[in-house]
Amino acid sequence: MNHLQEKVVVITGASSGIGAVSAKALAARGAMIVAAARGQEALDQLVADIEKDGGTAVARLTDVADAADMQALADFTVDQFGRIDVLVNNAGLMLFSFWKDAAIDDWNRMIDVNIRGYLNGVHAVLPVMLRQKSGHILNMDSVAGHQVGDGAGVYSATKFFVQAMTESMRRELGVRDGIKASTISPGVIDTGWADRVTDPVGRKAAQELNEVAISPQSVADAVVYALDQPADVTVNDLIISPTRQNW
Repeated sequence: MNHLQEKVVVITGASSGIGAVSAKALAARGAMIVAAARGQEALDQLVADIEKDGGTAVARLTDVADAADMQALADFTVDQFGRIDVLVNNAGLMLFSFWKDAAIDDWNRMIDVNIRGYLNGVHAVLPVMLRQKSGHILNMDSVAGHQVGDGAGVYSATKFFVQAMTESMRRELGVRDGIKASTISPGVIDTGWADRVTDPVGRKAAQELNEVAISPQSVADAVVYALDQPADVTVNDLIISPTRQNW
């Protein structure tokens, strides 16, 4: 049975990588996609690709670190489809640096996207889901939310935060309000992230780690599995690890 048919799914960070591949995979299962990211051209291409394959998708340019922008995304989704069934909090930054490098700009960028961005998403969609008495919030976590690697202290801290917030949501929203909360914790994914690390030493460490990266499609398959469940089943956490690991 297909439990994704005509579900309204909001995906942040949808213009590339895990977000884009997941959007296509969910649309292929009949979900109606609302794609959010900061790159209009990439979003337009994603929508065109989904529609070409017979799926349904719309897009909105969105900065997850801006609470008002995320609220506008939720309002846009309700205006378009009348409800929000799923939020995939996927937008994220993984920027490596060592503590002695004091790369505070990178630290703050990760906090803004990986923590504030997720909280802004929950804040925007939760009132809709509470009114519906149904919904599913899937927070994209990481193996770094379970163990800490060299040069990844702040990134891991943001992902430990995701673990904590999701567990709290399960206890409160899942038990009391019927709203599911899940995490998916991928290992290193080949999305070009390593080349975006600004700190030179951190970039070298990131490129070495990326040598064992797995494909975004593997994570998209896990997203489909976690969301394509009956109403009385929640997949709490899936850890997607490469066969070989540097951590």
